[in-house]
Amino acid sequence: MSNDGVNAGRRRFLVAATSVVGAAGAVGAAVPFVGSWFPSAKAKAAGAPVKVNIAKVEAGQQMVAEWRGQPVFIVRRTEEILGNLKKITGELSDPESKASVQPTYVDPEVRSIKPEILILVGLCTHLGCSPTFRP
Repeated sequence: MSNDGVNAGRRRFLVAATSVVGAAGAVGAAVPFVGSWFPSAKAKAAGAPVKVNIAKVEAGQQMVAEWRGQPVFIVRRTEEILGNLKKITGELSDPESKASVQPTYVDPEVRSIKPEILILVGLCTHLGCSPTFRP
């Protein structure tokens, strides 16, 4: 076979140009694909911690905040409320929180880190309604 009429410089240029365009296309296709593995800003914001100032919540009062579109009840418990917890121990399905998924630093008796503060998602586990606060 003869190399008559073949421009080697042109061939190298075409191979290099095709390789560069192909690599750019592969990167262009890979960037959105890899980007789809990470949560969007909206998803990050939905699961982000919510900061609430509870300084003005009086003893025996409740305030409602929102987290992930759900109501969160924040109650400042009184000594009377904390004392009444011991009276209803027999009515609880898991009084010592042995089957609980709470972290170990949560006091199982009062189910909170600080006994006077109670924070819980304000949705009924039965039908998903929002219960009424009755101290």
